[in-house]
Amino acid sequence: MSLRSKQGSENVARVLRQAIPARGWRRYVISGLAAALVVFGTVAAVNAQPTRAHNATGKFLSFAMPASPGLMGFQQGLVAISDSTIHYVIGGHGDVLVLLHGWPMTWWEWHTVMPSLAKHHTVVAFDLPGLGDSTVPTSGGYNAVDTARRLHQAVTALGFGRISILSHDLGVNVAYAYAELYRNSVARLAVLDSLLNGFGLESVYGFSFHFRLNMAAPPTPEGIINNHEAERAYLNYMYTLSAKPGAITNEDKSIWYAAYASAANREVGYNYYRAFPDNETYNLAHATPKLTMPVLAMGGEDSFGTAVATSFDNVAMDVHAVVAPGSGHYIPEEDPGFLAECANLFFSSATHAPTGFAACLG
Repeated sequence: MSLRSKQGSENVARVLRQAIPARGWRRYVISGLAAALVVFGTVAAVNAQPTRAHNATGKFLSFAMPASPGLMGFQQGLVAISDSTIHYVIGGHGDVLVLLHGWPMTWWEWHTVMPSLAKHHTVVAFDLPGLGDSTVPTSGGYNAVDTARRLHQAVTALGFGRISILSHDLGVNVAYAYAELYRNSVARLAVLDSLLNGFGLESVYGFSFHFRLNMAAPPTPEGIINNHEAERAYLNYMYTLSAKPGAITNEDKSIWYAAYASAANREVGYNYYRAFPDNETYNLAHATPKLTMPVLAMGGEDSFGTAVATSFDNVAMDVHAVVAPGSGHYIPEEDPGFLAECANLFFSSATHAPTGFAACLG
């Protein structure tokens, strides 16, 4: 680790134990010890029907029939970029709001909040390149900058220009890279329950074994998670980072089991983690000038809490710190009502907010 990188991590580390609730730290430690005990579930294959539509610019969108489930009121399809195809789910009307999921999820992690967001926005939920129903890029490269550039190609190919972004977990560093690369094309940025590489994320690697396992050189994780039973056990461990039992449903799990049943998709997930050192180098080198667009930084009360905002204070000028009450890591599943209310305020021009939502005003 470079001196600058070390200093960046230490600056955030000094406040992490205060910013992240004590029970949030315990959840990471206890979940790690319990990983081998959680094995259950079945693989489900769910299909969506092909549809056709036009985007906001009037250009024709080509829709395929991916394996992911359908969502009432939304259409899905594939858009070709330079080295792969990107799967997306689209619906609603108004300014464009792009949703970027985390690991080990797919676009489906947003399905509980998408209908509410679509009342005021054109919502576009992507599967990250190589995950879900997006194909594996032929040119490789899984750092946040490479991924942001691929997603920018997809956004452009769909006929959209200026967007806002809502992101979670693995998608947070990708969303930051997109906002940093295309500053004039991002109106607002919202990040959920993750810290930035180089500004705090390194400080929590020891609190869950999955960080080091996923970052290990091949074929270590590929050899350990090498069948359906091991895959389900590993994913079930990840879902214990939810503070609310049952928030991640059996349907959710079945969809994500199916999405990561392929060894190729699992390897892509590991490659995103293996790119964390590249992300750290990039973030530290581009922290100034800071982002000027409003940034909503939300952490789960039983997870990262205000540490998300602390991390983003290093790279953005206008950071709005919000804590999702009673939530663990999976805010979209654990408290979709709170997230939808807050996000709709943040991504709007509202100047007044209900009690408890003042920090959500953009």
